[in-house]
Amino acid sequence: MILILERISHELSKWFSWIGGVALLSLTGIACANMLMRPMGTPMTGAYELVGFFGALVVALPLGYAQITRSHISVDILATRYSKRMQRIMNIISSFLCMIFFILVAWQSAIYASTIWKRGETSETLRIIYHPFVYVVALCCLLLALVLLVDFLKSIALMKGDK
Repeated sequence: MILILERISHELSKWFSWIGGVALLSLTGIACANMLMRPMGTPMTGAYELVGFFGALVVALPLGYAQITRSHISVDILATRYSKRMQRIMNIISSFLCMIFFILVAWQSAIYASTIWKRGETSETLRIIYHPFVYVVALCCLLLALVLLVDFLKSIALMKGDK
């Protein structure tokens, strides 16, 4: 069961990360084009909005992959002084709490996206519907929660193996 969840979370995380890379390239292209066009007196209309939308995708899409590869910032000043058993217990607790947190973030983000969809809200300049971007952020938080669930289950399996 853990292997199936791990395989699913890894594949989804890789794909989401690739899409995040495309969003980063798009964001960079928009920002550079706007920067080059501004001295000519014709800045891109809505560049600020587009950079904001793509920025949200750049941050959210690789969340799961960053957790899998441990490429995020980690402060373990105290944890390195704990015994291996205590480190595993702390990992179980932190994985579980982070998983719950990101499930709640995904849930609240989805509620917010539904609210702005029902209101028919659009961006100010380009009038782009932006609830899909919020739904993508919610989905990315759910994927991160899945990765954290796999970490949680693997940590429990390691604890059982120690006994």
